[in-house]
Amino acid sequence: MTLADTETDITARQILRDIGRSRDARLPLGLGALALAAGEAPAARLDTYRAHIERMTADVREIVGDAPAGSLPVAEACDAIAHVLYGLHGYQGDHETYDDLQNANLIRVIDRRKGLPVALGILYITLARAVGIDAVGLDFPGHFLVRVDSGGERRVIDPFDGGAPRDAASLRGMLKTTLGADAELSQRHYEPAADKDVLLRLQNNLKLRLIQRQQVDRAAEIVDGMLTIAPERATLWREAGLLNAHIGNHRTAIAALETYIERETREAQRREAAELLAELRQKTN
Repeated sequence: MTLADTETDITARQILRDIGRSRDARLPLGLGALALAAGEAPAARLDTYRAHIERMTADVREIVGDAPAGSLPVAEACDAIAHVLYGLHGYQGDHETYDDLQNANLIRVIDRRKGLPVALGILYITLARAVGIDAVGLDFPGHFLVRVDSGGERRVIDPFDGGAPRDAASLRGMLKTTLGADAELSQRHYEPAADKDVLLRLQNNLKLRLIQRQQVDRAAEIVDGMLTIAPERATLWREAGLLNAHIGNHRTAIAALETYIERETREAQRREAAELLAELRQKTN
């Protein structure tokens, strides 16, 4: 065992493995995001951050009382969560330093009380579900949103903007800003993202920013964590192969590309990966 193998690290890795093996539609998003963050902040103790989330949960429960699950009018449900997350505990979207890597690391988000839409959305969803309010992430283009269903009503909120509600007109405007003037809002934009995809979207923010900064070795570590929670995703094995090949980790790259080829069903992509695999094998002979 190395110095890096602290109790916290081992616990975090086990949490990620459990998520990777789970077939449940609902996952412990907050816990999963903390475990992913622990790789970037190995000295942090997960229990401290779990306790903070539990404290916020208790604050929400104090407001909503003993109302049966799903019975609160959606406005009351959203107001209670927003009051605790953004009011009592002071969370906010980081508009000034949006691309700061800390904004996608839930441990640092909790420390700083600010982050990206998906990181704040994970906290919002975690609090909602803990008190029996149904909340899911929306894989909205360019901006993560949360859909809340309660009391027979539905609301879409923006976790980056204090939990402000977003109606169809504002969503249409956001969509056109991201995809162009011809983009149109449709039912699919209200469909929930899988919980695992929410966690992957969080990590994808880190990966892309690290690649932009030419910190490919760290980006490869992020993809490794993504593979722990989603080993069934063929495209992640391809990314792991490409990133490790770029930094000279040829044997790791070979193993990742072999797995990718086994899982990929598209013939053109399999041939492309096989060509790179042959080149890497020549370099290791």
